[in-house]
Amino acid sequence: MDATLDATAGRTADAVALADTRTDSPEAGRPAAERSAAEPAAEPPAEPTRREPRPVVTELRLSAFGPHRSAVFPLGPLTLFAGPSGSGKSHALAAYEALAGLGSGLALERAFPDPRARIPDGAVPDAQHRRGFRLGCTVDGPVGPVRLDLAVQAEPTLRIVGERLSQDGQILLATALRDPGRRSVQAAWLTGGAIGVTRAPLPDDLLGTALLPLRVAGSTAGQRQVLAAAEQVVVALRAVFPCDPRPDRMRAAVPPGEGRLLGDCANLADVLRRTRSECGTRHALLAEAARTGCAGPVAGLDVRAPAGGGRVAAVLDRGPGRPATELARLGAGELRFLALALVLLTGPGVLAVDPAAELLSARQALTVLADGFDRGLDRRQSAELLRLALLSCGRGHIRLVAAVGEGTAAAARDLAGVAMVDLGA
Repeated sequence: MDATLDATAGRTADAVALADTRTDSPEAGRPAAERSAAEPAAEPPAEPTRREPRPVVTELRLSAFGPHRSAVFPLGPLTLFAGPSGSGKSHALAAYEALAGLGSGLALERAFPDPRARIPDGAVPDAQHRRGFRLGCTVDGPVGPVRLDLAVQAEPTLRIVGERLSQDGQILLATALRDPGRRSVQAAWLTGGAIGVTRAPLPDDLLGTALLPLRVAGSTAGQRQVLAAAEQVVVALRAVFPCDPRPDRMRAAVPPGEGRLLGDCANLADVLRRTRSECGTRHALLAEAARTGCAGPVAGLDVRAPAGGGRVAAVLDRGPGRPATELARLGAGELRFLALALVLLTGPGVLAVDPAAELLSARQALTVLADGFDRGLDRRQSAELLRLALLSCGRGHIRLVAAVGEGTAAAARDLAGVAMVDLGA
């Protein structure tokens, strides 16, 4: 696989296109030469402009979560979890996904649909028959590193029993369960000035950090510090796209929609319809990737729909004189490859993710979570996806956290730009 990676690493056309195009609007992906002559050329700035860092999760902490105890995982732009079956790769990605859901406003039961599976192995109930788990993360960004830590009770009832938001050792928000009979926690957050700390009850099934922008006025320096830290954490957690392509759901033709890719990629054909019409450059890059990841000749990717409307089906164009192949006839590995390549080559505007609306997309970094990133793929397909991931993550607007098998891990360990997390070593 190393040889395959070396053979593809020298492609520069994709890197240029990735650096110069985006898929957030119909105009974004068009080369400058194809744009309207009426569009004025952008004037270069007189001096380089310093970019404000995007909020990103740089550390995942699993203090007591499934098989993990006192585990700290640094996260880079491209992070791969590797290890034998049962080492906790899926648990780590599930923890990240749950934190992202809570940051987006999900209730606890939706973020943890099977909370008992997250209780640490061998955990013993206390005198009140309570068991739970603990997890957290660090988010770096414009205000510096901010820590979020959670203690969750899974039995006998699911609830958040403790939350802490801190920066540079200073506690900005702390919650605690004072009365087990009430479905609330007592919260205290930094206010500053004459008051010092504000205390109020918060729900025990929602992330308090995500509620602070609705509760804090920002009239004091302390409140503004709390708001800045909370907003940084929420922005980073909301910009997450959990992706697990399901070939069994991707084969059927789909009705045309808004063209935003779902997490299971069941609407792949509709998204290809959109990228073909709105972003020819990115669509061409995906077609080029398909030449590597799909069997047989590939001249392009096309979509078909009955005249007058109807369900959309995607096909591989096999070239002149050859019949096209419907995606429904492709193998499971080919379908997973195409879906993941599309994810890596696009951005938030084409993925079913709800980033913070108050910030420009250029100030946010989308994180793709992919458990079983290389599941069902051969060496050639895995190598091509790694190449695309390195190009996309190198730009800074997309990050990837994925669990991979040993074959992909072995090929990626010596690649610059890949952060490996080896579990069970």
